[in-house]
Amino acid sequence: QVQLVESGGGLVQAGESLRLSCVASGRTWGNYNMGWFRQALGKKREFVAAISRTDSSTYYLDSVKGRFTISRDNAKNTVYLQMNSLKPEDTAVYYCAAGDRLVYTPRSAENYAYWGQGTQVTVSS
Repeated sequence: QVQLVESGGGLVQAGESLRLSCVASGRTWGNYNMGWFRQALGKKREFVAAISRTDSSTYYLDSVKGRFTISRDNAKNTVYLQMNSLKPEDTAVYYCAAGDRLVYTPRSAENYAYWGQGTQVTVSS
């Protein structure tokens, strides 16, 4: 069992930065693929970024490439999402997710068995 707790959300102006953190509890955390998803008000949840458990390969939503960076610190059981040059369209609740499927398709929510409670990110224009 893995429990995930996100933090770091907030209200910022367009062009500013935020760093989200997700701390995991449970054993063998390093064996999990980690992802970030977001859900804006009235919209479906969408994939944002992911990092694999094997070689730390990273994957991104096209609209955040070059602005967002996902990273993990296995010693701290933490995954980060550094978000730069934020835009109003990035406004959403951001969720951290963990999964250990052998066949890993990082952009699919079905790959992740464990989810955090979410943290609100609001970007004003």
